[in-house]
Amino acid sequence: MEQNLTLYKIFYEVAKTGNISHASKKLFITQPAISKAIRTLERNLNVPLFLRTSRGVLLTDQGKLLFQYVSQAIDSLSTAENIIQRSNPLGIGHLRIGVSTTLCKYLLMPYLHQFVIQYPHIRVSINCQSSLHTIKLLEDHKLDLGLIGAPKGHRSLAFHKIKEIEDIFVASPLYLNNLVVREGSDTIDYLQSATLMLLDKENMSRQYIDDYFRQNQIEATNLLEISTMDLLIEFSKIGIGIGCVIKEFVTEELESKTLVQLPLDIPIHKRDVGFAYLDRAPFSQALISFFHVCQIEGF
Repeated sequence: MEQNLTLYKIFYEVAKTGNISHASKKLFITQPAISKAIRTLERNLNVPLFLRTSRGVLLTDQGKLLFQYVSQAIDSLSTAENIIQRSNPLGIGHLRIGVSTTLCKYLLMPYLHQFVIQYPHIRVSINCQSSLHTIKLLEDHKLDLGLIGAPKGHRSLAFHKIKEIEDIFVASPLYLNNLVVREGSDTIDYLQSATLMLLDKENMSRQYIDDYFRQNQIEATNLLEISTMDLLIEFSKIGIGIGCVIKEFVTEELESKTLVQLPLDIPIHKRDVGFAYLDRAPFSQALISFFHVCQIEGF
């Protein structure tokens, strides 16, 4: 096949010019060498490709069919060369990031904003799904970077912390007042008595809270699973129940007292969130550029 590539290039120039002499000058190859290459290609394909005339050469029907496909291939190669040549000065590349919808909205956006300002020609793909799915895609080499909670038991991944987050339980003042009336007491075990709203079980935040419940022998009997953190926050604000949310994402609601943080006898430990990537994989220029914007040292 490698030898045929040269033959197809010669065939293409002869077919395009319709003249072996003209093709010879363009390719800097002698006319006898071009004639020999055409005969070799015809012999390999077992069909005549040209009709020889006093004015030059004409394509046969088989030659016209071959020229159609060879032209498409050469055009594709030329396009690829142009893109690659432009990519160096413009910084063109492709960065694939996996992130949950919540972390994308609250943490990734500022980094992306700065990145596209500094590297406007790098294409960015955002794959929004659970952190567990992001980890799998990273390990399968289908993502360059993931924004997730600190992974455990994944030795193939490197992790760079960017923030510490805290899980808390919140509710609207109206819901808490109604709960007091319903229970007939100011002393209430909120986690036992209220409707608790948690993320679904595939979410790492939910798994972290489930571990907290198990470690502290807390059994929540009235659970409502919500698909996203944004909905958890909104449902908590309108008084559907007590929501387990990330404190850093409801600072405005806590300051305005739209939501109230519930005290816990045993606090939930804070956890780290950051960028994960394959530890030993070669880094693309796009990924290195993103690390530079994020001020991650070592790149």
